[in-house]
Amino acid sequence: MEYTFNPFSLVGKTILVTGASSGIGQSIAVTVSKMGGKVIISGRSKEKLQHTLSMMQGDENLIISADLSQQNDIDTLSTEVPQLDGIVHCAGIGHRMPAKMITEKDVDMVMKANFYGAVLLQAALLRQKKINKNSSIVFIASKSVDYPSMGNSIYSASKGALIAYSKCLALELAPRGIRVNCISPAMVWTDLILQNEITIEQLKESEKNYPLKRYGKPEDVANLAVYLLSDASSWMTNSCIDITGGGNKL
Repeated sequence: MEYTFNPFSLVGKTILVTGASSGIGQSIAVTVSKMGGKVIISGRSKEKLQHTLSMMQGDENLIISADLSQQNDIDTLSTEVPQLDGIVHCAGIGHRMPAKMITEKDVDMVMKANFYGAVLLQAALLRQKKINKNSSIVFIASKSVDYPSMGNSIYSASKGALIAYSKCLALELAPRGIRVNCISPAMVWTDLILQNEITIEQLKESEKNYPLKRYGKPEDVANLAVYLLSDASSWMTNSCIDITGGGNKL
């Protein structure tokens, strides 16, 4: 059989994807499996993870359910995963709240899901030496950091913190050849944007303002994640890549 050059292949790589039960995380897990990677998928709902698994290719993929707002689940996940060649930190929640209505409970809920969980899981994996040399770590951030919108202050702040953290992590892990990058999508058609008090009709009208006349699809982000996980991006670290369809607002 003639060999076909493919710098984006993930054959031989083991990748952990958090938040894989739906949306962008699910699409990344499925796409990584189609590119030949062995994927460990994690999320809070085992039933939803089973659905994701049914969409994936390969017979070596694994489910490890975990709620990353709980330290016990972080410890279990970091202990049970095999040696990793890549991680996609995608777990997170959306939460809109006017600034004057924000309580400590709101801040804790969003920051635990969107920031603390990724940081503490990453720390646990590093302590247990579960990340191989020359691996790739990808954080799913958001263009909400740069595109403010009403009621989105805690969510935007949590993603901004994630980007800042990733840049420090990139410097610390560079001596081992481990790359750390972020992806910052603008609006993507997932359940997350449908949780807001906005109708589908309003969203479809709004997406016409994007130069490419549409919001993103989860697979758009997944394809970029594959690039960052693959050897094709071996000279890329400490970067935050925008994927916006040319839009400059949410």
